[in-house]
Amino acid sequence: MSADDHLVRAGFACFVGRPNAGKSTLTNALVGQKIAITSTRPQTTRHVIRGVLHRPDAQLVLVDTPGLHRPRTLLGQRLNDLVRDTWSEVDVIGLCIPADEQVGRGDRFIAGELGGLKARVVAVVTKTDLVSRADLAAQLVAVSELAAFADVVPASAVTGDGLDTLTDVLVSHLPESPRLYPDDMLTDEPEQVLIGELVREAALEGVRDELPHSIAVLVEEMFVEGALTKIYADVYVERQSQKAIVIGARGSRLKEVGTKARQAIEELLGTKVYLDLHVRVAKDWQRDPKQLRKLGF
Repeated sequence: MSADDHLVRAGFACFVGRPNAGKSTLTNALVGQKIAITSTRPQTTRHVIRGVLHRPDAQLVLVDTPGLHRPRTLLGQRLNDLVRDTWSEVDVIGLCIPADEQVGRGDRFIAGELGGLKARVVAVVTKTDLVSRADLAAQLVAVSELAAFADVVPASAVTGDGLDTLTDVLVSHLPESPRLYPDDMLTDEPEQVLIGELVREAALEGVRDELPHSIAVLVEEMFVEGALTKIYADVYVERQSQKAIVIGARGSRLKEVGTKARQAIEELLGTKVYLDLHVRVAKDWQRDPKQLRKLGF
């Protein structure tokens, strides 16, 4: 056995919870780099994105899943299947419940769904920075009464409070194993998928109420020319009227989207980026198996 093969605690964890429980923000905070897109819009996350947390004694691989919801489209059903597949494959699951909202039906439903799995389930009380100590204490009691959790951990992705403890707790439930990924690797998602997600996040800013799930992004071409990375991407919507919303008056909205996405992509790649965006209509793509395949679902 070589030095690289010595056993540490290594395995997979994912955060689950109802929409906006702070799952993606927590994943990003733990990995220390923005790898999962975050937004206040339910079902923003569509791809399973892994972030890898490296420690001398452990390797924690975080898997990001879409939120579980009542599906109304083929896309919705596929997302739910993806969630359940992921749950069955991880070693530990963190059920996220916000500190500033009462434990509700959605939390009870998900806690029930997690009941029969082989993974250890840890309750994570998120957004602790938004409540007083007394309210947090009351919420911790309410959450621990929800199910027989392996642990209950309060944390704030915004202030960083409790993140070290949370990491320790998650790691303690991982099996002994050789390291699963190289030390310098933070995510195994192809760059193009991450770039598509950053464009989609920028495109959703400010139009969330009008087009929550109707936007998909496909990076058509990406190449390096000198010191510049050139990216050509298509933003797909379902109807002509949505196309007008994304483009905005005289293209102002799309220009804003391009600027915001380009800055985020430059940060991700560490190079100067030229970004060319086109908005295309793919009629009712969320319900069309062929279109879903093309767009990567």
